[in-house]
Amino acid sequence: MNIIIMLILISLLVLVHELGHYLAARAFGIQVSHFGLGLPIGPVLYETKCGDTKITVHAFLLGGYVSFPDDDEENEDTKDLPLDSPKRFRNKKPWQKAVVVSAGVFANVVFALILVMFCAAFYHKLPSSRYDVFVKDFAPEVHSNIKESGIKQNDKIISVNGFDIDNSYQFIFLVQKSRFFDGYAEKNTADKKLKELKMLNPGISGAIKTGEKIKLPEMTPEKELRVQRNVLMGIEKYTPEGVELTHEQKELSHKLYLKKEFVSDRDYTLNDIAYALSDSYKPLSIKVLRNDKEIEFHNLKTSKDGLLGVKLEVSEIFVPVNTPLEVLTRSWDYLVDNTKLMLLGLWQLVSGKIPLSDMHGIVAITKVGGDIIENSGMLKGLLLSAIISIDLAIINLLPIPALDGGHLLFLALEKAAGRELDEKIVEGVSRVFFMLLILLMIYVVFNDIFALVTKQL
Repeated sequence: MNIIIMLILISLLVLVHELGHYLAARAFGIQVSHFGLGLPIGPVLYETKCGDTKITVHAFLLGGYVSFPDDDEENEDTKDLPLDSPKRFRNKKPWQKAVVVSAGVFANVVFALILVMFCAAFYHKLPSSRYDVFVKDFAPEVHSNIKESGIKQNDKIISVNGFDIDNSYQFIFLVQKSRFFDGYAEKNTADKKLKELKMLNPGISGAIKTGEKIKLPEMTPEKELRVQRNVLMGIEKYTPEGVELTHEQKELSHKLYLKKEFVSDRDYTLNDIAYALSDSYKPLSIKVLRNDKEIEFHNLKTSKDGLLGVKLEVSEIFVPVNTPLEVLTRSWDYLVDNTKLMLLGLWQLVSGKIPLSDMHGIVAITKVGGDIIENSGMLKGLLLSAIISIDLAIINLLPIPALDGGHLLFLALEKAAGRELDEKIVEGVSRVFFMLLILLMIYVVFNDIFALVTKQL
């Protein structure tokens, strides 16, 4: 049921977008020959006519379109419309065309603001996107040093390794990436371990044979984990520092764990052993708030399985909304903050810092949205719809032919050239990019389905 609600909300956003184009066109006296909700794929659910506009509801609801007589010269209802008719889109002034093209984006932005304002006024609060994270309990089966560290139940976690903790994801991320044997080691550390190995084993030069015994230096911790803030925000892919160990070196790391001597089970180089010894663990520094006093704990380390053994309790922080002015200002701030995050995420995707394999679309959004409504209620579902509405506006503004931004780009080129662009060239370029967008959509849907099947969502 919640998934159906999310589908209805997404379809509403598409309807709002197309209504923006439709109303702007009619305001300038442009005839709209076809208004479609959904993509023209599969059967038609409903069809009627309103004035000179055919209205069609397609079975594949996740999409929409508005077409003018200029788009289909063979249309029986509009083919007799004179080429110089003021009802044709092509005969309007450039600024009027630009308004019609961008009206869908404008409608999505306005609708998003209305949605957030409704939530603020109805629920008298808005999420701050921040959470208080507390230590709820400890897992006795996990062999880490958390229980001996001095951290107690009900401590509020303020920071880890100097990073302010706003949600449980950040805490869990830093813990997991600080685990034993992550498969990477610093070259400087490996060089030091190599010198120590040679000092402890003066009779061995560069390699050891099967069955040969060597003395091992003590395991030492690596440097504390440091990452970009964008990584902790989940909008940039994490890339480990150091040299990636070979498969054999990674296996060797486990064999050497806490040993003072090692009898070789195969031929190794001292360099292999040095790198295997260098891949240990990254210590954690955790600052907590207890009775209004900040206390910091150092050199915390996970279990061999990468677990710290702490159970968390998370409390979401809401911004109160009590007056009409606060409804407007805090709704606007909420949208601006989330728009900045979306723009930053889009840039990370375009610049390759987020791989295309992490890109998801309508299937994933519907599933996640349904889960959010089920677990957190309609407030979060409506706010997610508002963010999706802004996302639709941003995507449609991209200067890509076949999108609204592409049409605006062509209008700008027409203005610069002082004449209309060759219609066949424009149609050809738009058709190519439309096909590319369809291929991208198929790829994203495949990503979504794969993520659902493998339970990544």
